Amino acid sequence: MKDMKIVFMGTPDFAVAILERLISTGRNVVGVFSQPDKPVGRKQIVEPTPTKKLAQKYGIPVFQPAKMKDGTALAMMKELAPDLVVVAAYGRILPKELLDVPPLGCVNIHGSLLPKYRGAAPIQWSVINGDAVTGVTAMYMAEGMDTGDMILKLETEIGENETSGELFERLASLGADSIEKTLELFDEGSVPREPQNEAQATMAPMLKKEMGELDFTKSANEIHNLVRGLCPWPVAFTFVDGKSLKVYKADRAEGFCGEAGTLLDEKRFIVGCGDGAVELTAVQPEGKKQMSGGDFIRGKRLAKGTHIGR
Repeated sequence: MKDMKIVFMGTPDFAVAILERLISTGRNVVGVFSQPDKPVGRKQIVEPTPTKKLAQKYGIPVFQPAKMKDGTALAMMKELAPDLVVVAAYGRILPKELLDVPPLGCVNIHGSLLPKYRGAAPIQWSVINGDAVTGVTAMYMAEGMDTGDMILKLETEIGENETSGELFERLASLGADSIEKTLELFDEGSVPREPQNEAQATMAPMLKKEMGELDFTKSANEIHNLVRGLCPWPVAFTFVDGKSLKVYKADRAEGFCGEAGTLLDEKRFIVGCGDGAVELTAVQPEGKKQMSGGDFIRGKRLAKGTHIGR
């Protein structure tokens, strides 16, 4: 089965490591599906997606259908006639008729230990919720949202101060390991199928910018985890003197306590929480570059007792 025809479907950086592994291990990737190119950055310049860039580097045909249910994607897939489809962070739900094209099925690499964290943002939610362990799951795709039978799982511990961005990079590498191991099982002709326990299923919905506003009535631990989970996007934030302030890093401030939402130190950006206190260590004021929390409060000459937040 080493020469099986594979179509890869993926869009962002998370998918790049998995596609790279397919290529580096000599797999026969006959086409890459990616979401359409979009404008990026302040100047809104249209750039190719990360997987498209990699595919073009190796001369692999790229397909970017705007819709999945109008028959266009299905026609493209049938023309390629793959034996297997590998999916990683493609960003679209695949219709049943497309899932039925490859005789060996469609395998998805998902950034959580299913059935926990089905959905769009499993990596971020594992950090936001303060989980100690996460991983990736290789699974057969079904019509539901990440509901298919599981093939294998690979686990890893989450660092105490690790951001979702840092975890993304590690799980992308782990995802590459998982697809390599999965394809070896296909080579051997013995691929397991373990149904998911629906009673244990949880969802990881898409992130929204407004969920990043810090509520200092929550515990220092919850705020620490939220800041980590929303870095590098959409980034946690609060308000000082009526202006928004992005918060990229925050640590639990041991030994400090005080009223929630109150500045507790004039040299360090330490804010009282509902339980404990948190130090905002990397922030970005409106229209300025990122700086340390201490530099920010000293520059603003904020006094102890200043209210932080709305």
